[in-house]
Amino acid sequence: MRDTFIKRLCELAEEDPAIMLITGDLGFKVLDEFRDRFPKQFLNAGIAEQNMTGLATGLALEGYTVFTYSIANFTFMRCLEQIRNDAAYHDCNVNVVSVGGGFSYGSLGISHHATEDLTIMRSLPNVEVLAPCDNWETTELTTEMAKRPGVSYLRLDKSTAGETQRPGETFEYGKARVLREGSDVTLAGAGGIVGDVLKAADALAQEGISARVLSLHTVKPLDTDTLASACRETGGLITVEEHTIEGGLGGAVAEALFEQGVQPGFFHRVGLRAGFSSTVGSQQYLRSVYGLDANAIADAVRQRVERRKLRRAA
Repeated sequence: MRDTFIKRLCELAEEDPAIMLITGDLGFKVLDEFRDRFPKQFLNAGIAEQNMTGLATGLALEGYTVFTYSIANFTFMRCLEQIRNDAAYHDCNVNVVSVGGGFSYGSLGISHHATEDLTIMRSLPNVEVLAPCDNWETTELTTEMAKRPGVSYLRLDKSTAGETQRPGETFEYGKARVLREGSDVTLAGAGGIVGDVLKAADALAQEGISARVLSLHTVKPLDTDTLASACRETGGLITVEEHTIEGGLGGAVAEALFEQGVQPGFFHRVGLRAGFSSTVGSQQYLRSVYGLDANAIADAVRQRVERRKLRRAA
């Protein structure tokens, strides 16, 4: 998805000289084309993410549309104060791009496991939080970020759900996408882990369990209407995220639904429950270790669908 992001940003920068890209000394092979084609629209701030965000805010106040780019934890966590006090408070056009969301850099350990970013970034006023599941969503969200004022946070990870765009489908910012129709359960995910959600839905279909699958590519703003409809039209709701369950996607969904008085037949969050992810390994390996892969998602559905059947039969 990062290559797709840069490809689209190059197209946008060619049309708009006010678009700037600032990197925290990262991604030179990926960023080479942008740097070579638009040297006046590119800065390397070095391994100094706080300064990177300060530069971005200053440029945004002068009318530029700025994208900052680094590994997930470094582009938002190390410079959180600057994002909050400088960019967000002044509602600047600063777009924070994090590559390596979730367990993308799994072999590098806890310092590179980005499993709290959705919670932290969605808590900030004036910040929109985006987590595409595939290349098409990445392209469309990048386009929207360049057009929309204010601060955005784009979470990219190394995995992808494949090509999910249906023939004739158009993208709507802030609108959840229905990737599968179903009636027994709704599976709502964000980011590349939606690929595992789709695998789980396919496996469940073989067992006669019908799963609706939603891609919540915008975590903030959240499409509460589509989620509420899913609660009314399916047996229950399960959220899936490569992220801690504390305050992340599942928390956002629960807050929005219960505040509107909408209660699903059952509700469960699939996410990191084990505290810090101290194990190291590939992204897919860590999903299996921490119960986030397709098998774990399918098991969570089976358990709750069966419980619901027993309750209704009692």
